[in-house]
Amino acid sequence: MAKKKTNSRSSPKNTSDLPSQEKIVPIVGVGASAGGLQAFTELLSHLSPDAGMAFVLIQHLDPNHESILPELLAKVTELSVSEIEDGIQVRANQIYIMPPNSNVTVSNGVLSLVPRAERGRDMPVDLFLSSLAEDQNSKAIGVILSGTASDGVMGLKAIKAQGGITFAQDEKSAKFHGMPRSVIAAGYVDFILPPHQIARELGRIGQHPYIIHPEKEIPIPLTPSSEDEINKILILLRNACGVDFTYYKPTTIKRRIFRRMVLHKISSFKNYFKYLQMTGSEVEALYQDILISVTSFFRDPETFETLTKRVFPVILDNKPQDGPIRVWVPGCSTGEEVYSIAICLLEFLDDKTSNPPIQIFATDVNEEAIEKARNGIYGEHIAQDVSQERLLRFFVKAENGYQISKSIRDLCIFARQDITRDPPFSKLDLISCRNLLIYLGVVLQKKIIPVFHYALRANGFLTLGSSETIGGYSDLFALVDKKHKIYSKKISVARPHLDFTAREIMVEHSPKPETALERKIWGSEDVHREADRIVLKKYSPAGVVINDDMEVLQFRGSTGHYLEHAPGEASLNLLKMAREGLLFDLRTTIHNARKSKTPIRKEKIEIAYNGKRKVIHLEVIPFNTPVTQDQYFVVLFESAPPAAPATPKSARKSAKSKLKQQEDSETEKLRKELATTKEYLQSIIEEQEATNEELRSANEEIQSSNEELQSTNEELETAKEELQSTNEELTTLNEELENRNQELSQVNNDLTNLLTSVQIPILILGNDLRIRRFTPSISKVMNIISTDIGRKISDIKPNVEIQDLEKLILDVFETLSILEREVLNNDGNWFLLNIRPYKTLDNKIEGVVLTFVDIDSQKKVEQTTKTSQQFTENVFNTVRESLLVLDSEFRIVRANKSFYQTFQVTAKEVKGSIIFELGNRQWNIPQLRKLLEEIIPQKISFDSFKVEHDFPEIGHKVMLLNARQITRDEIETQQILLAIEDISEKREVSRE
Repeated sequence: MAKKKTNSRSSPKNTSDLPSQEKIVPIVGVGASAGGLQAFTELLSHLSPDAGMAFVLIQHLDPNHESILPELLAKVTELSVSEIEDGIQVRANQIYIMPPNSNVTVSNGVLSLVPRAERGRDMPVDLFLSSLAEDQNSKAIGVILSGTASDGVMGLKAIKAQGGITFAQDEKSAKFHGMPRSVIAAGYVDFILPPHQIARELGRIGQHPYIIHPEKEIPIPLTPSSEDEINKILILLRNACGVDFTYYKPTTIKRRIFRRMVLHKISSFKNYFKYLQMTGSEVEALYQDILISVTSFFRDPETFETLTKRVFPVILDNKPQDGPIRVWVPGCSTGEEVYSIAICLLEFLDDKTSNPPIQIFATDVNEEAIEKARNGIYGEHIAQDVSQERLLRFFVKAENGYQISKSIRDLCIFARQDITRDPPFSKLDLISCRNLLIYLGVVLQKKIIPVFHYALRANGFLTLGSSETIGGYSDLFALVDKKHKIYSKKISVARPHLDFTAREIMVEHSPKPETALERKIWGSEDVHREADRIVLKKYSPAGVVINDDMEVLQFRGSTGHYLEHAPGEASLNLLKMAREGLLFDLRTTIHNARKSKTPIRKEKIEIAYNGKRKVIHLEVIPFNTPVTQDQYFVVLFESAPPAAPATPKSARKSAKSKLKQQEDSETEKLRKELATTKEYLQSIIEEQEATNEELRSANEEIQSSNEELQSTNEELETAKEELQSTNEELTTLNEELENRNQELSQVNNDLTNLLTSVQIPILILGNDLRIRRFTPSISKVMNIISTDIGRKISDIKPNVEIQDLEKLILDVFETLSILEREVLNNDGNWFLLNIRPYKTLDNKIEGVVLTFVDIDSQKKVEQTTKTSQQFTENVFNTVRESLLVLDSEFRIVRANKSFYQTFQVTAKEVKGSIIFELGNRQWNIPQLRKLLEEIIPQKISFDSFKVEHDFPEIGHKVMLLNARQITRDEIETQQILLAIEDISEKREVSRE
């Protein structure tokens, strides 16, 4: 088709010729259908000629007619208007209009024409806006104006998922509000305005740094203070919504914050943080903006085909008998991915002999998305992704869309779960986590992948999005399909560390006030204890308490004369603290006390203290604790009393004898020490050998115990993780059951109120013909009270005469048809009994419903009418005059017996004939015709119209005719009653 161009210069197709600043042009996609011309006109007439953006107008056009839209719109705007050519590069301040019989996409700022989709499924607005979102990312802007149907929903969804900005025309100003209403109901619109206000907002947004900066640049400079404000915003989100976004992709978080700032005309993070503090709804809006994701039914269809061909067969082959197929979809958003997997699984199992139960767990942190997924209601746009066959089999038509059938919804359990913090499910066959990891930082990705490994059973499968990988966890997963990112679980020797952090609970800690009971009060026992301490300190010997390993547990009194800390590493070992000369006797005495289990005393031990020699006594007292029987020792040190002064006689001894005495004393001392040492060494050797043997045996036992403990620890860890997963699963099921219970309670309340309010007697029976429910008014008909629930209908004696009621019900079961019968109660009142099958949502027959409609008044009216008709008929046939009933076309409807007898004709000859053509047209009298024609229109009658005529069969007749209009109520038609009085005989009599 030739290009139409108005007020525009030719646009170059070679993008390399364009200046760099022209390549970065914000593009606004505007979609409309019916009523679009008026909306386009109002929008463009209010756009500034230097808006700095390009506008692409997409409208549903007749493919067989040339469009004059460019000429019409060029008259209302100063911007350059042109029809799109294939490969044209967009420029600022220009308007591009889609040509007929083509669709438009955009890539790298270049517009391309593509063929229209198949008939009946063409969605040009969705196509262009989706390509715009992919090309412009967060800079994409979408506008939906007047139009019918739902084209534009998926396009705005894609734009908002990328962080773009969306508009919709308000219903008041839209000539047709189908398209705006659809996108507004889907929740993908930021501004709902009339076209002239949309133009004003576009002019403001077009100059904002968020739009005009290159994609890789940060539109607002990030200073340390702004980073602090962003952290405050994340803390505010965490406290309000319970989700910590700290380790999510920072670029995504910041751009979503920038986007909200643009919408509210806020230029600094500080001011936006204050706005969040003051506006609770904005916190929720920012939360929803961050969580928005792109999802659809059967997204990447090849992935689902691969699952069906390569994954599901393996799962089924490895499935134990009666074991369920368990699937988990974390980050399920609004549920399209979940239901797609369920549908594929059911289709896969269609031709299989085994039919295992299916359990699909779907979780997300977004409660709004979870609620929508539970309801399973989606717009008509899903017909683009779901085949007609699947729509008929797995969906139910709902208002303005489709709902997943109950049989599919029953397979799926939806619950709120934060995958980064909450325990996962366990023993899963498949985890489908597509396009969730791309929103998470490296820290969270490294935390989640091991969780997936734990949650899968042996040979379980994991599928990720096209832009996601398992990172450095190739030891946990093996690649099954590289193109579609499908992995299988490896059996890992080393169990990955899992951190199922409990949800944080903020508790205010305040110092506990001191109570009177907690204050220390001195009593008589404390006085006695303090007195004992003083006496012991003054008169008891110094000492220490040690354990069996020679470690000092307590110092008693002043031990500085006997013990001192050795240089080097700090130690409380008693032998390392002994002063010079004390070590040998101390070790020997303790050894003997341990061996004999009795106190051992050693006297006259000479030690060195401050360069002087000092003689002390040593005593070691062993004891055991009463509970544990562990051995301890009290080691007491006592200074020896000074030696007695020498006498004059001893002083006169010769030096020779004194020297000899000292030598003998030293020799004896050394001899004793040597013997003691030998004895001590011998005992040490024996003890060492025994200890070595014990240690060897103990080491073997410890090794065995260690292995058992290791195994037990692993089992406990596994059990703990399984318990945590089971608990999470039970929590999820409980949440689902709570939702189901609330729904059932609401439905039950509605049903109870409905049954109570309905005045028609209704009775519901189960397959076993036992009473399940009924309306209060049934008691007058069937003689049923509330305690009869659960009883068989055959046990009830009704107040109506129904022959073989049980047989009638069984006939309805067999034929699945509706049975009606009129019945009479004991008071003589008539009811219409209606018996119909009780069908579930799955089209199963689970009972019958009996209704009794009161038709007594109608019946009596019918009887009265019947009696009246019979009376009229008897009178009609009894009178002697000939009577005819004519319709509005003067055809004979009926005649009485007198007419047949008088004129010698039959009913076959008369009925349906026009009176003027009867016989030899003897009744075709102009004056009579005129009188009869005036009766119905003018609602008149006539009497005694004289007719005289010769009849071939009966001779000469003189008659008087009377006629008037009659109305038959049962058919509500206007007719004429014609009475013919034969006066021939009277005339003959008068002549005679």
